[in-house]
Amino acid sequence: MSAEGPAAAGDDHEGPHPTRALDDTVHQRVRLGVLTVAREADRVEFGFLKKQLAVTDGNLSRHLKVLEESGMITVEKGYAGRRPRTWVTLTREGGQALDAELRALRALVRRLEDPRPAPGAPDA
Repeated sequence: MSAEGPAAAGDDHEGPHPTRALDDTVHQRVRLGVLTVAREADRVEFGFLKKQLAVTDGNLSRHLKVLEESGMITVEKGYAGRRPRTWVTLTREGGQALDAELRALRALVRRLEDPRPAPGAPDA
């Protein structure tokens, strides 16, 4: 299957391709995992995220920094008893970004399940 030139742009699928709506900040596997786990809880602990997402401390810390700098999560450091803890909370902006990502993924799935021929595909 190939899509070539301007004819491919005038296909039966209206609007831009659904992948154009994917947010690179959200779409990365670990960050998407952080956002979805954080959506499931009011506040999620670093160690729980690390275990759920099967990542190292350093890897998770880097992804949390990207999400925090993007305003999608807040990170709170404190103590549970004498042990230091880090908690992550999804912000309103993070929830909106996650919702947009899920809409884009659903649109992509619908497009793939749609029986219309692919752009540039020969007629059957």
